[in-house]
Amino acid sequence: MLRIASTNNFIKYILVTGGVISGIGKGIISSSIGTILRAQGFRVTSIKIDPYINIDAGTFSPYEHGEVFVLDDGGEVDLDLGNYERFLDVTLHRENNITTGKIYQYVIDKERRGDYLGKTVQVVPHITDAIQEWVERVACISVDEDKAEPDICIIELGGTVGDIESMPFVEAFRQFQFRVKKDNFCVVHVSLIPQVICVPDVKTLYRVPLLLEENEISKYLASRLNLQLKHDYDRSLMIKWKDLTERSERLLDEVVITIVGKYIDLEDSYASVVKALHHATLFCNKKLILR
Repeated sequence: MLRIASTNNFIKYILVTGGVISGIGKGIISSSIGTILRAQGFRVTSIKIDPYINIDAGTFSPYEHGEVFVLDDGGEVDLDLGNYERFLDVTLHRENNITTGKIYQYVIDKERRGDYLGKTVQVVPHITDAIQEWVERVACISVDEDKAEPDICIIELGGTVGDIESMPFVEAFRQFQFRVKKDNFCVVHVSLIPQVICVPDVKTLYRVPLLLEENEISKYLASRLNLQLKHDYDRSLMIKWKDLTERSERLLDEVVITIVGKYIDLEDSYASVVKALHHATLFCNKKLILR
């Protein structure tokens, strides 16, 4: 196996998009790519973009988007950021979740202060510029305990590409690829149609990083982002990950736990609680049965 080392000091950006169907697994693919890159020795951060007009997820009903994940700094965000934290072992911030509401509020506040010097404020260039500036700023914020700057930023564009709400973000990233140069930016598109890398249904989501690595996605990303490969990286993280995955798939001794809550009928309403129970029972070599 190979270790990837950056050939320059620029942050590399990986944009993960979906097709015309939402909820297809962009979050898991983003988290899995991040896990593989961290195993190669990189510092990885994540940004989730939600094109809705809401400022944040704090006022959402769980029936709309599942649980509201609360970050260490008090930010109320989409549950995908919880997946990022669990997969990547990082501490994200409220600004790692971008919404249309946040962007428009930021631009309107600048307009009210007179920062645009009386110009007509428009989606292009003002909104699209604000999106690009936000991404560049947040990508540099440390999410590791040692406070070191990330090497790679994985950006998940939520919703579907055809949504009207997504159009400013799509245009912003069209411009962004020229802003940061081709060697520092690539797009991973997640779709139901067969692609170069096919990810079939699996027994557990922990197998997704292993499938991607078997398809040599790290080599592809190294080629696409102009990263240099070396033969000296520590395989311990992926070995532990494989062991965890295989143990989770062969557990037979069951433990039954009942969750009592107001929104229990919706699968994602208590996602973090369910994940914590899965992790605890796996540590105890038990198969979790939720009732």
